[in-house]
Amino acid sequence: MFYAAEGGGVSSYLNAKARWLARRGNIQHTILSPSIGRGKSNPVAMKIPSLPIPGICGYRMPRSIGSATRILRSLQPDLIEVGDAYHCAWAALRMRHKYRVPVVAFYHSDMPQVIGRRLGNVAQQASEKYLKYLYRQFDMVLAPSRIMTQQLHAIGVTEAIHQPLGVDTWMFRPQRRDPTLRAQLRLPPDTRLLVYAGRFAPEKNLHLLLEAVTKLGKRYHLVMIGSGDDMPRCRHATFIPFVRDLRLLAQLLASCDLLVHPGDSETFGLIVLEAMACGLPVLGVDAGGVAELVDENTGMLVKPRSAAALTEGIEAMFQKDMARMGANARQYVTREFDWDRIVPQLLQRYAGLLAGYPREELEADITYATERR
Repeated sequence: MFYAAEGGGVSSYLNAKARWLARRGNIQHTILSPSIGRGKSNPVAMKIPSLPIPGICGYRMPRSIGSATRILRSLQPDLIEVGDAYHCAWAALRMRHKYRVPVVAFYHSDMPQVIGRRLGNVAQQASEKYLKYLYRQFDMVLAPSRIMTQQLHAIGVTEAIHQPLGVDTWMFRPQRRDPTLRAQLRLPPDTRLLVYAGRFAPEKNLHLLLEAVTKLGKRYHLVMIGSGDDMPRCRHATFIPFVRDLRLLAQLLASCDLLVHPGDSETFGLIVLEAMACGLPVLGVDAGGVAELVDENTGMLVKPRSAAALTEGIEAMFQKDMARMGANARQYVTREFDWDRIVPQLLQRYAGLLAGYPREELEADITYATERR
């Protein structure tokens, strides 16, 4: 359900995995989603009949569990990975129970926290019980950050495994930098360019970032890339609609000086890796998945939910050796998070799971793809 037309970490992960597998050619990978249909830009995506979700731009809910199950059955999959805990998850479990298809859950969204913020503690506790009941029926549960893995353990999903996401380090690289960006934005050459990319949503705490940029004054300028909720006007910020072209996104990231991410509830923070791969240091907050990706060698973490902390942190970053930190960030991401490292990890997990099911042909294909990396 979180595979949306206008980006997001789940879409980036699924598209990257699809491209990686397509280059190998021996595994058929299909993305089944209510949010986007088959087309030239997404040749491996199939659409589930769905309804829009009020108040959540870009995401849709399947009309029924049955419709998703019927499409899954027509695909005759050897393994199913589910990225949300709703209709698609139950459709996958139907396939498991009826056809003995192994199912993997990837915990991309911190559902209890989102529900708790909107509906209170009782609703949050109910969602935790629901997740425990649901995920205990899966053959494998993955989470992209250690903190999400620990949260799943705490609510009773004790077998959850930490599996980070990755980044295309060829697409996202410092060489994409465009030295004319400041001129295009009609800014002085010495302007300090900050960048945020992602959904414009309340949990991203973007109002605090805009407040910080306003306090910093005209020497700083914020480039905000994305879509979602309407943002208040700020003369020190430029808003760029969601960028579908990865080369353009990489160019914009590489042409700025510092990625600032004020969100404190990220399950991972894929945009952080993309910026670091472009040679940018990162200012994040000491909460959520982003805190696991940034250290003193690659950036700085500040107190969450504080415009003052963001302001002080941004100023402090520009007193450091930004070039060295950016180079460290690039080196770190290339070493630890390149898709050529991450996808084979996933394939090994799939192969281990398939070993317990009578699907030897695909198991051999997955092992072969892993060995060829």
